[in-house]
Amino acid sequence: MQASGLILHVRVTPNAGRDAIMGVESRDDGTSVLRVRVAAVPDKGKANAALMALLARALDVPKSSLSLVSGETGRIKALAVKGDADLLAARARALA
Repeated sequence: MQASGLILHVRVTPNAGRDAIMGVESRDDGTSVLRVRVAAVPDKGKANAALMALLARALDVPKSSLSLVSGETGRIKALAVKGDADLLAARARALA
């Protein structure tokens, strides 16, 4: 969590049948990520754009509040979400 928002770690499955948030996954290294499926293909940023749109709707924030911190071409990504940290953390917990 940051003072002006939070960092959200996600595991994205592109080319899925539908856009959906699948819940929290515990990784082998002890970290937890939010599992997300998007129907978009991983080509020219389409899957990343679909991920941002889905999470913006789910967190009830504008798409401009989200930015990709790391993982542009990988399945594991870190996203910065600008806004009230406590409110965003509560909304993120509700997604799990």
